Amino acid sequence: MPSVEFVENQVKILDQRKLPFKEEYLSLKSTAEVAGAIKNMAVRGAPAIGIAAAYGLAISANPKDDYGLLLSARPTAVDLKNALDFVEKGKTSEERKQLASSWQGKISEACASIAENGASLLEKYKNILTHCNTGAIATGVEYGTALGVIKKLKEAGKELSVYVDETRPRMQGAITSWELNRLGIPNSVIVDSAAGYFISSGKVDAVIVGADRITANGDFANKIGTYPLAVLTKENSIPFFVAAPLSSFDFSGKRIELEMRDEKEILGDNYAGCTSALNPAFDVTPAKYVTRFITDKGIFSPEGVGSIGRIHRG
Repeated sequence: MPSVEFVENQVKILDQRKLPFKEEYLSLKSTAEVAGAIKNMAVRGAPAIGIAAAYGLAISANPKDDYGLLLSARPTAVDLKNALDFVEKGKTSEERKQLASSWQGKISEACASIAENGASLLEKYKNILTHCNTGAIATGVEYGTALGVIKKLKEAGKELSVYVDETRPRMQGAITSWELNRLGIPNSVIVDSAAGYFISSGKVDAVIVGADRITANGDFANKIGTYPLAVLTKENSIPFFVAAPLSSFDFSGKRIELEMRDEKEILGDNYAGCTSALNPAFDVTPAKYVTRFITDKGIFSPEGVGSIGRIHRG
C-alpha cells in the first residue's frame, strides 16, 4: 500500500521512523495528529508531506484555523503549502476529501512522468550517487522523484550501481538502500563526507537528488548536505540533476525559510552533556550548479525554470 493513504476517515501513514527494521502504520484520526506526524518526521519527503497535509485538512472541523497548524509543521517544503491551497477550496468536508484524493492522484501522475523524463536523460550513466530519500515512500505514490528515475532505469533493463549517502542526522539513506534492495538495484551506503572521495576518484558518473522547494531563479532547498555535493560535481565536471514535480516549485519570490531542528538529533548518546549542536535540516543550492531540472512538465536548464512558472500560471 502507499506510504500515505486515506482509509475510513483516517489518514494512514507508514511510520518512517521505524524503517528499515519495522513496517508499522499509524492511523491518524485528527488534524493535530497529522500535523504532529509531519513535524516529528513520521512522514517525510516533500510530496508525501503534502499528501498527508491535504488529508489532514480534509478531516478538519476548523479548516481555516488548522491550515496554519499544518503549514507550520515543516516550513521549508512548498508541497505542503501547495497541497493545502488546493484542498482548502472545498466548501465542505466531502469536497475537501475529494480534492485531497485528487491531489494524491496528481502527484502520482507527476512522479510517473518524472521517472519517464529522467530515465531518458540518465540512460548513459551507470554509477549514480543520490542523497536523502526520494523513493515511493517519500512521495506517497508508486514512483519517487530522484529514486523514481533510478527505478525506471532498472525497469528499462539498465545496469546500475548506486552510491547512497547516509544523510545524517536522520539517516534517510538507510531507507533509500532498503528501497533499492527491494527493487533489486545494487547499492553501497557511504558516509556523507565520503562523497568527495568517490566523486573525485571517478567512481561516480552523475548525481541526482530531489528538492523541497525550487525558486523562480532555479535556486533550491534540499536536505542538508546537498549544496556541497553540487559544488563537488561542478569541480569534477560531472552532471548534477534535480528531480521534482511542479508542486515543489515556488514562484512567489519569497525567501526560503530553512528549518532548524532539535540538537538532540545530532547529539544522541554520543556526546557529553555540556556539548551543544546546530542542526539545520536543509541547505540552499544555487542554480548555477544544476545541470538540469527533471520535472513532470519536461526537462529544463536552470535558465529555463522561469518557463515552468508560465506553465504553472497557465
